[in-house]
Amino acid sequence: MIASPDRTPLPREFFDRPVLEVAPDLLGRLLVRDTPDGPIALRLTEVEAYDGQNDPGSHAYRGRTARNEVMFGAPGHVYVYFTYGMWFCMNLVCGPEGRASAVLLRAGEIVEGAELARVRRLSARNDKELAKGPARLATALDVDRSLNGTDACATGDTPLRILHGTQVDPAQVRSGPRTGVSGDGAVHPWRYWVADDPTVSPYRAHVPRRRRS
Repeated sequence: MIASPDRTPLPREFFDRPVLEVAPDLLGRLLVRDTPDGPIALRLTEVEAYDGQNDPGSHAYRGRTARNEVMFGAPGHVYVYFTYGMWFCMNLVCGPEGRASAVLLRAGEIVEGAELARVRRLSARNDKELAKGPARLATALDVDRSLNGTDACATGDTPLRILHGTQVDPAQVRSGPRTGVSGDGAVHPWRYWVADDPTVSPYRAHVPRRRRS
């Protein structure tokens, strides 16, 4: 008999650690999004670590801006950014305040509220594809910039919270290069995923944009 996931909220101390410790430890944790139509819960199966001003792949590499301000704040908060003029992506801030490291939530399995996620992800061929990729995950959970800065460790009425869930056996955790990262940041094996999980997104190396002649 499979035990039910632990729905105890993760404490802020969980996130107040180096991002390379937090990222693989997030696999199997439960992310709950309370929408106006009801809750959607997702089991995290794939994440990527971004190490702030030490990491050329991080939004915080060149310092604090209006866009990345939340990354420099307290751990356990949500950083949402807009990309390619059409998609949102969701991160969880890690480390001590001012460190600006964060974990990108890349993929997961919708374990509650799939009927609500399907309405937002009409192009998904099956439920395994509902949150298979960071933009799909944000879309399925109805996440946009209005949730930027949300405290995922807060108690009481909050639109997003992160629960203990079911921690993944370390033997089932894999790591490799991050998807789409270029330059010096491309060498870091800071993408973590659950081995053989069908909700994990395919790896894609960075492809330079061609200049128009």
